[in-house]
Amino acid sequence: MLVAPSVLAADFSKLAEELRSVEEAGADLVHLDVMDGHFVPNLTFGPVVVKGMRKLSRLPFEAHLMISEPARYARRFAEAGVQWLTFHVESEGWSEALEEAGRLGLKRGLALNPETPLSAVEPHLEELDLVLVMSVHPGFSGQRFIPEVLPKIERLREIKEREGLGFLIGVDGGINPETAPLVARAGAELVAVGSAFFKAPDRAELVKFLKSL
Repeated sequence: MLVAPSVLAADFSKLAEELRSVEEAGADLVHLDVMDGHFVPNLTFGPVVVKGMRKLSRLPFEAHLMISEPARYARRFAEAGVQWLTFHVESEGWSEALEEAGRLGLKRGLALNPETPLSAVEPHLEELDLVLVMSVHPGFSGQRFIPEVLPKIERLREIKEREGLGFLIGVDGGINPETAPLVARAGAELVAVGSAFFKAPDRAELVKFLKSL
């Protein structure tokens, strides 16, 4: 299991310290929740802030773009130091964004909301490095896990194994020590962890537990 703490749940008044703790805890990636106040109600940060964060961590950055026109910003996030770009299949122009990310040499992911059927991403699985199954409604951290997405994860694992495809199965939303085993059993290979990580009394112990699933 790959572990990607989401800095949206970090204490931004001591961001350098928080990012250092992500690395020291043994996490694999830094998950960046980018929201534009349009595709989702909340507003977070853009490429300028990501560029600043890049100086504070040696881990790969995976930017989860919850924005309306991701193709317009793919290059800017690449230039800010992101290695992975994940676009929402519900957003406008996501296929163009996927092509642009490929031209830029980035790892490419597609995210789908809890209500979005797997059929929305199935035709593109061969070209993806990550499929991110949302287990909450995007836009806010700290939401409760939606268990109805578990069959979607199981189905995705079946397709991956049957077709011999190489994408990672990721899950984002409400991941904690109680829900992580559920998604692991369903077939998840990467979890984005927000509040559970940054509020954990022992962050390294939590990462160790998640990796053991």
